[in-house]
Amino acid sequence: MGSNQPPGPALVAAAADADPVILLVTAWLSTRRSQNTRTAYARDIGLAPRQRPGRAPSWLTWCQQQGVHPVTGVTALHVARYARQLNDTGLSPASAARKLAAISSWYAWLVRRAHLTASPAAGIARPRPGPHAPPVPALTQDQAVALMHAADTAPGPQRARTAALIAVLLLTSVRLSEVTGADVADLGTSGGRRVLWVTRASGRRQALPLPDPAWSRIDAYLADRAGAAGDQALFATRTGGRLFAADVGLTLRRLGTRAGLPADQARHLGPRTIRPGGGG
Repeated sequence: MGSNQPPGPALVAAAADADPVILLVTAWLSTRRSQNTRTAYARDIGLAPRQRPGRAPSWLTWCQQQGVHPVTGVTALHVARYARQLNDTGLSPASAARKLAAISSWYAWLVRRAHLTASPAAGIARPRPGPHAPPVPALTQDQAVALMHAADTAPGPQRARTAALIAVLLLTSVRLSEVTGADVADLGTSGGRRVLWVTRASGRRQALPLPDPAWSRIDAYLADRAGAAGDQALFATRTGGRLFAADVGLTLRRLGTRAGLPADQARHLGPRTIRPGGGG
């Protein structure tokens, strides 16, 4: 923001031709190094639309419902009331804590940039997770084979994508955010091996070797997506957008049931648990 613009709440009042709140949220998000964090925080604050209705409104939506300006009108009482609503809607402690962390981070940034003199979210108590549930058993080799077969034979037009996605999750150390954030251009070779280049949370680029079963399924999937450009999402929706983490989780649970896994195990499948020898 230019030096000729007034700092603090006056900036909000001075902007007549743009939504200053959105500008402030966008500027704050740009400081987050992790793409996964930026995506989650954007949804929690209310900048990014949700793919599915959630149990609790985003922060900006809640402020609008309450008739309070999210920069100039929010007090600690508002944040506390929102935190209580998150609890009342039955949101998991981890999800509620993440939403409050996003709010706290945004207001702390506003204070550092002199848009506010104090953060209304300072000192807000965040929910603590309950007792840890027993770890979900890792897949046995036979279960992994059954899951891959379930993906290869899944009904519907997205069978090739599903088979490639599950092969990558089963056979590499890829993280969920890296799967959903990968582009077609991230496929390549390194040291004579076929790899998927991913960006770790630290910002470091790393090449994950792709075993032949994974690479062949990716080839078949991309052949079905004739004309896929390098800057397009590797695992894309029908409209070319990126899959959400929830989409991947839903696919894993559906395939786990199809593969005949025990109901509790299928219900908790995730990238860490589907690799043979992995664990909760």
